[in-house]
Amino acid sequence: MQQTIALVDDDQNILTSVSMALEAEGFRVHIYKDGEDAFRGLSRQPVDLAVLDIKMPRMDGVELLQKLRRSSEMPVIFLTSKDDEVDEMLGLRMGADDYIKKPFSQRLLIERIRTLLRRLGHANGNNQKSEGTLLRGDLVLDSDRHLCTWQTDEVPLTVTEFLLIRSLAQRPGHVKTRDQLMDAAYGESIYVDDRTIDSHIKRLRAKFRQVDSDFAQIETLYGVGYRYRDS
Repeated sequence: MQQTIALVDDDQNILTSVSMALEAEGFRVHIYKDGEDAFRGLSRQPVDLAVLDIKMPRMDGVELLQKLRRSSEMPVIFLTSKDDEVDEMLGLRMGADDYIKKPFSQRLLIERIRTLLRRLGHANGNNQKSEGTLLRGDLVLDSDRHLCTWQTDEVPLTVTEFLLIRSLAQRPGHVKTRDQLMDAAYGESIYVDDRTIDSHIKRLRAKFRQVDSDFAQIETLYGVGYRYRDS
């Protein structure tokens, strides 16, 4: 089935060149020139993945992502300017799955898109060997439906967050280094820095604490990594 990508940027050259490259790779592309148009369009026509520029008129990418995350956990890649480290971290804390710095290679963006969509299929159990359901006390992870519950309450997770909590919960009490978590969430072919993993873990904890203020299963071992507490 043809997958659909939303491309949101106020730079017409990027919209034109990247949409042509994506279409040549077999994707359907919806293009939007600002955040407000994109929010209206994506509310009417959901897509498989969105690529959002951070700096846009009318509504920037961070605000757009915040609005989208109220009703959708679709994969999102941010396009950031070269020195926008603050925006990168803010975007990840708001629930972006990945980011790419401008100027960027179209081939790199397409590979990141394909990788993220493969991860979505893997997290949803859409592969030859389904991951099935993982039970850890009050935690239930249903890979076939991309569903996470804690004490019977649903916890809406992005693709990255789902893969991270599953990696940790698979072996309670065992420490996972940031490198191991990077591989679990992004695959071995993509490098992200430690701050990216830390931002995702921070957001994971916040989501679980929205349904249980006493949630403390994800433990930090400073200088080493993280582990899921063995009950």
